[in-house]
Amino acid sequence: MSPELATRGFDIGYVLFVDIVEYSRLSGEEQKRVVRQLNETVRATREFQRAEAAGQLLRLPAGDGMALVFYASPEAPVQCAIEISRALKEQPNMQVRMGVNSGPVDPVSDVNNQSSVSGAGINMAQRVMNCGDADHILVARRVAEDLAQYEKWRPYLHELGEVEVKHGIKLNIVNLCFDGIGNSELPKTIKEAKRQQKLAQRKRLMFGAAVTLGALFLAGLWTTRSRMQNAANPVAAIPLKSIAVLPFENLSSEKENAYFADGVQDEILTNLARIADLKVISRVSTMQYKAGAARNARSIGQALGVAHLLEGSVQRSGGRIRVNAQLIDARNDAHVWAQTYDRDLADIFAIQTEIATKIAGQLRAELSPSERNAIETPPTRDLTAYDLFIRAQALASDLTNQVVVKEKAPQAIKLLEEAVARDPNFTRAFCLLSRIQGQMFWAGFDHTPGRLALAKQAAEAALRTASEDGDAHLAMADYYYHGFRDYQQARKELDAARQTLPNNPQVFEYSGYIERRQGDWASATHDFERSIELDPRNFHTIQQLALTYQLQHRYADQLRALDRALTIVPDDLSTLVLRAWVPADWRGDLRPFDQLRATLMEKDPAAANDIEDINYALCERTPDAITRTLASYPADGNVYNGIKYPRAYWEGVVARWRGEKEKASLAFAEAKRQVEEVAAKQPDFPAVLSLLGLIDAGLERKDDALREARRACELLPMTADAVDGVAYAANLAQVYVWTGEKDLALDQLERVERVPNFVSYGYLKLQPIWDPLRGDPRFEKIVASLAPKD
Repeated sequence: MSPELATRGFDIGYVLFVDIVEYSRLSGEEQKRVVRQLNETVRATREFQRAEAAGQLLRLPAGDGMALVFYASPEAPVQCAIEISRALKEQPNMQVRMGVNSGPVDPVSDVNNQSSVSGAGINMAQRVMNCGDADHILVARRVAEDLAQYEKWRPYLHELGEVEVKHGIKLNIVNLCFDGIGNSELPKTIKEAKRQQKLAQRKRLMFGAAVTLGALFLAGLWTTRSRMQNAANPVAAIPLKSIAVLPFENLSSEKENAYFADGVQDEILTNLARIADLKVISRVSTMQYKAGAARNARSIGQALGVAHLLEGSVQRSGGRIRVNAQLIDARNDAHVWAQTYDRDLADIFAIQTEIATKIAGQLRAELSPSERNAIETPPTRDLTAYDLFIRAQALASDLTNQVVVKEKAPQAIKLLEEAVARDPNFTRAFCLLSRIQGQMFWAGFDHTPGRLALAKQAAEAALRTASEDGDAHLAMADYYYHGFRDYQQARKELDAARQTLPNNPQVFEYSGYIERRQGDWASATHDFERSIELDPRNFHTIQQLALTYQLQHRYADQLRALDRALTIVPDDLSTLVLRAWVPADWRGDLRPFDQLRATLMEKDPAAANDIEDINYALCERTPDAITRTLASYPADGNVYNGIKYPRAYWEGVVARWRGEKEKASLAFAEAKRQVEEVAAKQPDFPAVLSLLGLIDAGLERKDDALREARRACELLPMTADAVDGVAYAANLAQVYVWTGEKDLALDQLERVERVPNFVSYGYLKLQPIWDPLRGDPRFEKIVASLAPKD
């Protein structure tokens, strides 16, 4: 490194990160050889030699690779990467991947007093590189935009889209490839991220958690009935004292501080939401209007149903913070109020309180003494604990998404445990910790008494620190609802939470879940609508409203809701799939789904595979559909209400229908082996027993099948739970069919059809599992009663 570089401070560097693919699999001698070979290759490139000669290069070893920091231009690292790629074509025994980024770098000295650098420029280059496979040259979008200013680079740059990397940071990645240079294939990391995103959309169809869908319809359909969007409230109904706090722009040099800007926005929103005299839109809806993008105040106000918007920016540097906030009248785009706060970082809570108080005054909202006290009380006085909390909050931004829960919840839990260790009175940290622990239990990733105890422990700690805090009571409601189905106690906690959380949509959302499970469908619908009013762009809550229609076989209402959703996100795959399935339920018409699949096949065959559904395939009754669908089903199964349905189960179902008795027995036996491992730990878990009943019926173990399926219904009858209890009752009907008990199966179906359920006209008309009942007058009467009346 040149003396000039050694002495200058903060600067912008253009970073090339290189590492050797599958380095760890090599022997010690091979590792030394390939590192030496890579070093020689890199040093021999013209771009490396030119930058080094000009004193515009810093090189850093990185174990199985290196980082090169160029200071001349964004073309330098890219040109160097191309030269490395060309040289390695003649050395097929070694493959590398490369990533390019630009950003702040700061010369420092390492523990050996050797020159080094730190900063986001280095960190992000490595994360860009980590998204690639062998031979990939991946470029951060900011570098690609710089390169695109030169016509010669444009044909070589191929947009890959957004991918989430470490710490929840989202990067836009561009692939550089041409004429054998680089790798034109979509990186596995990005391909998997897109697949998981689509799976997450499909898995969001969960009634506050997930309904056990053991029967073919109940489990198969679950994977494709997914996300919905909301329709905005009528403009005429917008109250004057209403506001949405939009995401604040992160102006810090360290872009990783974006989570801190989000934390400032969230704290101001939380303070305003405590005021009963205001209507405040939830964070889930406002976060969709990203900072830095062009915003139309009027359209946002109309979409969210508010008269005012608050936007701003946050700049954090060392121990200082600058927060800019401005209040906008969304009806006419007029600026009502603005203020800039430039203070010590330790004053962040005072800044947030001042902004919330100023906004309340501008909107002429009346504050009660308790509301004013809540706004003026900081969540914690420990800045480090607060930083840990908002990092965890960013990781756990969507607990309805199983992918988020599985991948990020453990990280968030660790951060929150550190936060409450620093501040044992940090109520909100305990609340979030309880909810994440509970979701780990409910989503089936750790469905154990120990995990549930951790959720309770955190919720009780929150109540000990603040006995009247609404968030603490909401966390306890979540614990009783998800952990024990104790709806009466959960409602008591929700009533307590409602006293201090007048604008919290989750209070109404949870009320809707409880009322639905108690069979109070009218109240459930009303509370979901109220939740959506406060959180108008919350996919998860709106899909629950649509599901409420679906369970009641109100298909016209369901279609209207889905159509409204598609005006907001026209290409949302899961909503398109769900809409295509409505005619199948309503009229037994599979053509819309066929048409959707054909359209997707023309555009993107991979996307078409993502919508495959075992229930639809069985309704279609063609070998091609069934083979295609089984191939796309995850090898380790999908989780429904805390239990994985193995692929072996579906293989058994298909083989049984085809009359392949030996093959069916082998598949069901494998499924039983997998499920019994869970049953050994949770012998009275209804979801496990219900699935075991189906499997043993497939194995022709009649006595075991009847005992297990009936026991599941005894543990959770329809009268105790109008959602899961009905699902287990439908599973029992299937067990009766498979064990030859036709009269009992018909009795059970009649009981199920007296209440809202998923057993639709199309399901009974088309599904092969009901074939043994066809022609029976009682069965045909049930089917006819569900037939469309218009």
